[in-house]
Amino acid sequence: MAPLLAPHNPVESDLNVRLKPPFWYSSAVPGRWLGTDQLGRDLLSRMIFGARISLLVAAIAVAVSGTVGVAIGLLSGYYGGLADQIIMRIVDVQLAFPFILLAILVLAVLRPSIINVIAVLALSSWVIYCRLARAQALSLREREFITAARAIGCREMRILGRHIAPNLIAVVVVVAALQVAQVIITESVLSFLGLGVQPPTPTWGLIIGEGREYINVAWWIITFPGVALMVTVIAMGFLADWLRDRLDPALRT
Repeated sequence: MAPLLAPHNPVESDLNVRLKPPFWYSSAVPGRWLGTDQLGRDLLSRMIFGARISLLVAAIAVAVSGTVGVAIGLLSGYYGGLADQIIMRIVDVQLAFPFILLAILVLAVLRPSIINVIAVLALSSWVIYCRLARAQALSLREREFITAARAIGCREMRILGRHIAPNLIAVVVVVAALQVAQVIITESVLSFLGLGVQPPTPTWGLIIGEGREYINVAWWIITFPGVALMVTVIAMGFLADWLRDRLDPALRT
């Protein structure tokens, strides 16, 4: 919906109206509701298109990391053994490694782009789902209904897919909602540092990064994207709380 909602082209510059303030100022330009940036681009339009990029990157990264992490965690926790120990040591090493340093190394080698940013963000968060799924698998594999499924001849993959995995849905969905907020912040940090999505494609972090040099003369360039980022993260927190209440039967009684 961004092309329909945005009043102007987000990458079209007009130096005649650069650094113009929001609509309530007397010097504001008509139609530029939130003002313009250092190149005369409409800030509202850039924020709308930036929301699309930030949410798209976060949604894909969380979907990929969640799918991979849950699958590995289920297999690791259910079967155990040497493979489980190796996977957990890999998880421990990644959790101990600073993410920003990892992102800088990967993006410096590959080149910053939307695809590479998604890959880095997915790589950074799969361990959360892996440990969560492993803990649930360790807890459930000795339960009575799993023992009964084995007794009637269910195959291992059927037990994982039909009896253990469905018990993870509620907690994974809640964690994923929280992770969307975290990934949005991380993507904004990478874009702010110049390691994320590259210009002229607008993202909230990139807009804030470009506007930090003009904070004394054009405060709106970094304030409005910052507020949008904050509101989105808070909204995802509320969504996670609502999903937890709706999906947990104990909280509905």
